[in-house]
Amino acid sequence: MLHRGHQSTDGTGGGELTVPMAWLYAEYIADELLRTGDLMPPTSFEFRAGRDALALTVFLSDTDGELPGIRVVTQLETWLSLTAYDQPWQDWVTGRMAQLAAEAAESEGPDPDLELASAAWRWLEETELLAPDLNAVPGGAPPGEDEGPKIWTPAWQLGLPLGHLAIHLF
Repeated sequence: MLHRGHQSTDGTGGGELTVPMAWLYAEYIADELLRTGDLMPPTSFEFRAGRDALALTVFLSDTDGELPGIRVVTQLETWLSLTAYDQPWQDWVTGRMAQLAAEAAESEGPDPDLELASAAWRWLEETELLAPDLNAVPGGAPPGEDEGPKIWTPAWQLGLPLGHLAIHLF
């Protein structure tokens, strides 16, 4: 498996296609965790928000430049702590992205893993999804799944708890 910093699929750096294996693997792990939890339909924007938030957590928590492979289960506690409600996840993502961007600037060329992670982060920050307003005054509307007050919420704020719950359910 390729890791961040490799320049081609064969390790020669001869201008061949660079495969973003670290990001694709992080996205695969996130997708599997969410599908196992069966929290949202895989075709929904909410699922995408959860997958991208979880994939960013998996990708950015890999400080050694080598995803855990078969040892994914050993990382679940780390991912749970990073996605917990009381943690400054958005600040952590911003800091890790800046750190990885600085490392990529010092290296020989663009990092395709970081480019995909950056695109996911931009989507999570810029996209807003209509979600139940959990801070609304109780008793304002009759209970029901699609009833009650709703607000536009940044996708990461909806996806992060979904990812956290998916890890719990795994």
